[in-house]
Amino acid sequence: MAYVPGVALLVALVAGCSAGSDADDPAADSKPGSPAVTTAPPGKYRTLPESCRAVPRSTLKDLLPGTAELPEEQQEKVYEGTASVTYDTDRKVGCRWTSDTPDASWNLSIDFERVVSYDPSVSDDDRAREVYSKKQEGAGLAAPGGATPSETPSGSASPGSTPSGSPEGRTTGTGPSATRSSASPSAGGGSAAPGAGDEDLRPRLLDDLGDAAFLDDVLTSAGSTAQHRTVSVVFRTSNVIVTVHYGEQPGRVTEVPDSRELQEKTQALARNLDETLSD
Repeated sequence: MAYVPGVALLVALVAGCSAGSDADDPAADSKPGSPAVTTAPPGKYRTLPESCRAVPRSTLKDLLPGTAELPEEQQEKVYEGTASVTYDTDRKVGCRWTSDTPDASWNLSIDFERVVSYDPSVSDDDRAREVYSKKQEGAGLAAPGGATPSETPSGSASPGSTPSGSPEGRTTGTGPSATRSSASPSAGGGSAAPGAGDEDLRPRLLDDLGDAAFLDDVLTSAGSTAQHRTVSVVFRTSNVIVTVHYGEQPGRVTEVPDSRELQEKTQALARNLDETLSD
């Protein structure tokens, strides 16, 4: 009988521990019907392609025509490209190609950026959409919802600004020497009237390329120096943003790089890169 109280005490302690474990169990505090905390889904892409091998040799020969005139050793060096300096190849990679001849010079660059959201409530795709939208607005094109960066909150254009839908070329923030392409193919012979066949050469949003895409066209000249045209295509597919820059500068001051040709080639390359990502 002297040991009965001790046994009773042991039973009481075991019962207390069992009750405590139930109290520490998060499920025990959950209430019926309370919303479950969900984590936003990750993006489609976990890796990026090797940028300097992303463009086929045949495409490089077409985009860098002057390279064929160089000695074979120099040709190989041009086609190899130069990788962009990056500290995280899982997040951002790029490559550059340049071809210089007495008649003209060409430059090509591609960049891949894999966007990752570190906020569990925001998906990688949503974060990539935000990054892409800023690039699109930076080009002076219509933002999601139809507003343009030059518009005031009331929807009217700000004083001195040119709406993105007008045929006239729009100047960039780099000064009067840089002008975005007008409706004219050469951007030097005047603007075409609204409804003209070349109106689609202006900077614009693109269809059927990734989840969203736009094209920019900038002609740069400085005094008596040759004019340089750069066409850029930026597109987003899931959580990856791809940027393609393709430029040409003729050797003669009187020549202006053809907008239509550069735009067609840049778009073709961008669509090829989009297909490569989708494979």
